[in-house]
Amino acid sequence: MNRVAADARGARHPDVIDLEAYLRRIGYTGGRQPVPAVLEAIHLAHATHIPFENLDILLGRPIALDPASLQAKLVTAGRGGYCFEQNLLFSAMLQRLGFTVTHLAARVTYPSGRRLPRTHILLRVDVAGATWLADVGFGLEGLLLPVPFVSGREARQFGWTYRVVEASGEWTLQSLRDSAWTDLYAFSLEPQLPVDFEPANHYTSTHPDSRFVRTLTVQLPTPEVRYRLRNRELVLDRGRTVTRRELADDDELLSVLAEVFGLRFPAGTRFSYREDA
Repeated sequence: MNRVAADARGARHPDVIDLEAYLRRIGYTGGRQPVPAVLEAIHLAHATHIPFENLDILLGRPIALDPASLQAKLVTAGRGGYCFEQNLLFSAMLQRLGFTVTHLAARVTYPSGRRLPRTHILLRVDVAGATWLADVGFGLEGLLLPVPFVSGREARQFGWTYRVVEASGEWTLQSLRDSAWTDLYAFSLEPQLPVDFEPANHYTSTHPDSRFVRTLTVQLPTPEVRYRLRNRELVLDRGRTVTRRELADDDELLSVLAEVFGLRFPAGTRFSYREDA
């Protein structure tokens, strides 16, 4: 029988995620007190060890968000995942360590600038009298460290800079590029339950217009460089400089997945993505 735990906002879930295995997965050996320094260290470790990726979608596999499935895929199997998988796993771990976590939903605006449905999960973390925006599952321009939940306060993270701004009750996460602020996503402070993300997860993982159904996406940041794979284009983003290389074929793609992202698949594996997406 599964043990059942109540999170800080009353959502109940099977307590099946192995904290020790998770910490080994992200290479974390530091403190475990619910304090800002630990939040920052675990956020960075997670973001730099568990790739953002949608490969199961392109293999025709469903995306499950229950704790047991997240444990099996992202921890035990050494795979990555996209926002719902990443941030629900991260949230469960933070709660196990005593942090107060609230799930929020956002409309992604980067890079199109259009107002899209709320198909992104982020976390509000309250600790030691301060509030932080935590997000290990955005990919693209995503955070390496949590950002202070203070409108307009800049947060330098290695080669990248972020801030949240508030206007008329709506918050926006922004990144600084070429001396200009770019909106990444917009959100309100209405708490969400894990079940609230099931419809969005279904849409993003199955709808033919979803970019995750059409485009192969794998990303892994480090403090020095962000590695991004879009179909067969490999991008290295160092903040000030960006280089691109086209992979020769799907066999080289499998090699890059293993060597750069630590994602290993049997020889001959082929992902169903659109070349023109």
